Amino acid sequence: MSDVKQSSIQIVKAIGGKDNIAAATHCVTRLRLALKDEGKVDQEALDQIDVVKGSFSTNGQFQVVIGQGTVNKVYAELVKETGVGEASKDDVKKASEQNLNPLQRAVKTLADIFIPILPAIVAAGLLLGINNLLTSKGIFFSRPVIEVYPAWADFTTMVSLIANTSFGFLPALIGWSAVKRFGGNPLLGIVLGLILVNPALINAWDFGKVEIPTWNLFGLEIQQIGYQGQVLPILVASYLLARFEQFLNKKIPESIQLLLVAPIALLVIGFLSFIVIGPLTFAIGNALTDGLVGIFDHASWLGGLLYGGFYALLVVTGMHHTFLAVDLQLQGSALGGTFLWPMLALSNIAQGSAALAMMFIVKDQKQKGLSLTSGISAYLGITEPAIFGVNIRHRFPFIIAMASSSIAGMYISSQGVLGTVGVGGIPGIFSILREYWLPFAIGMLIVLVLPFVSTLLFAKMKKKDVKYGTRDQSLS
Repeated sequence: MSDVKQSSIQIVKAIGGKDNIAAATHCVTRLRLALKDEGKVDQEALDQIDVVKGSFSTNGQFQVVIGQGTVNKVYAELVKETGVGEASKDDVKKASEQNLNPLQRAVKTLADIFIPILPAIVAAGLLLGINNLLTSKGIFFSRPVIEVYPAWADFTTMVSLIANTSFGFLPALIGWSAVKRFGGNPLLGIVLGLILVNPALINAWDFGKVEIPTWNLFGLEIQQIGYQGQVLPILVASYLLARFEQFLNKKIPESIQLLLVAPIALLVIGFLSFIVIGPLTFAIGNALTDGLVGIFDHASWLGGLLYGGFYALLVVTGMHHTFLAVDLQLQGSALGGTFLWPMLALSNIAQGSAALAMMFIVKDQKQKGLSLTSGISAYLGITEPAIFGVNIRHRFPFIIAMASSSIAGMYISSQGVLGTVGVGGIPGIFSILREYWLPFAIGMLIVLVLPFVSTLLFAKMKKKDVKYGTRDQSLS
């Protein structure tokens, strides 16, 4: 029997047998399973399987980390072994949603909307970091690079143009993803988003600075304002657009749907967006933003302490995706940046440092390798392998990393650090506004050193070895 087939049989047995599998698929590195009862999973047996590098449950899915190149082979054997038909990711999502409560469903919906557009947002954040390097003084020279080397000026202008496009046309990105998620035509979502940021409208970032022209619609005056960088208006409008499109498809004969559905849907929802949806959600978004900013203005240390400390728990529950909308809303406000994203980056680093420390504590060679690779991954902004594969498994490194991130979050919040949505982990410094690099660097130093040293000292103080696949209660 081949090693892959044997591993597949062991995995099926560990997750409760083939009768416990409702649907199964895989991504680049993980098996993604919708299980009927996750309580039947034998976690210890699963952890001992050679090809398994970790496992975790999120959004109703049980995911088994195997690795690129091997996961597809294991999946093929799993399908043969269980008789479960090959499923798409959407099939598994639908099957897993049966295990979710209303709050989890809402969180999952937001995650389904924002995760697909993350590459564009992260790329934009990284490019803005490059732009900051070239346009800020005091980094390489006393003057900006583009002043020392004028030939770089036009290059920098192009970088800035490319970087700001994703944020400037954010409603189009959200419109595409949201309408698709709600069951409508995603192309109409793009058009709706572009309508809300049409250059003929007054830019939302100029709201309150210039006189706003108005439309007179039969005696009703409507402000000609765009919604650049805004999240709530396009989310609500996209939901209504998808539902209205579905309604029209049911009522209009198929032979003329192409001619009538899109114009009617865009016209009605477009009008509603400017008359009701936009002004109402814009006000709500500003109120929420002002409230959050007010909390951090009056007790920034407390906000940083809580968000910095508990961000890793948000990752565990999957709720961290909902805060991307908050980050984008903050970034599109008069504040000009977000104070939440910098704490995300520090939380990434803290979990990575704790995972790396475990490499010097555990005896099992497989766990040592996982601690190293997952720690590096967390340093680059991807924390799931470190959190689920190492830190939560032993509990105390996860708690120490949270406490360290809390301290660092408290510090950078007290210094008013702002950044843009972009990359996390150590490269996250490029997403920080130039004037806050020093306090953020101090925060990075805290989460690089404190979790690593504290994890080692805690384990040494208890004088116990942490074994792979077990939780030593004396270290909890």
